Amino acid sequence: MSGALPRLAIDADGVATITLARPAHLNRLHREDLLTLQDHFARLHADVNARVLVLTGEGRVFCAGFHLGQLGEPGDAAGSDPQLFERTVDALEALPLPTVARLNGSVYGGATDLALACDFRIGIDGMELRMPAAHLGLHYYPSGLRRYVTRLGLGAAKRLFLLAETVPAEDLLAIGYLDRCVDAATLDDAVRHVADALAAGAPLAVRGMKASLDEIAGSRDDLATLRAREAQCAASDDLREGLRAFAERRAPRFSGR
Repeated sequence: MSGALPRLAIDADGVATITLARPAHLNRLHREDLLTLQDHFARLHADVNARVLVLTGEGRVFCAGFHLGQLGEPGDAAGSDPQLFERTVDALEALPLPTVARLNGSVYGGATDLALACDFRIGIDGMELRMPAAHLGLHYYPSGLRRYVTRLGLGAAKRLFLLAETVPAEDLLAIGYLDRCVDAATLDDAVRHVADALAAGAPLAVRGMKASLDEIAGSRDDLATLRAREAQCAASDDLREGLRAFAERRAPRFSGR
């Protein structure tokens, strides 16, 4: 089987990078890739020192989605575990740390939802998106449909799913799928700028507000939970450090406590 499993690396600043590594097959996702991604997500979920995740791919395409040749194969994703892809993407969305999709190229099929599960998406000029489920006879899984509607709106979700058309980068920017679209030569700088800004935030505040915003968007918010996060930050060492740093006109050194 050509290619390698997704790789996880974490730098000294707490910026984690997961790289999809099947460029010869446009980084399509096999069952073992999904299981590896779940393992990486579980590790990051438990790592309080990880500040931000960047998800990207090797080669000219970000990801071509699930390996359609495995659909219906006994003992594989569609046969023994039909919700494997859905659970993998849901685990990405549920990460407490902020996430950035570094879209080094086009996105197809399930990869469109993998990127959408990230908090931010930065793409390149000339990339495109296509969700071909309707033209394959597939009804997409519920959490993916919900993510499209809550993040992009009903009209955009219907356009992408029902028409199954190829959507260019400028339209992806207009409907809010992309947060930024840059020249390929400046992609790394643009991603690093966002990752650095996220990593520089107080972890309790960043993680807490990410969770609260996602809960509000999904109508799952509970006022007591939001107030508890607010109170935790108000009593934190990080807030005291942030106020001292502001008064002293220096960069804060947050500890996540």
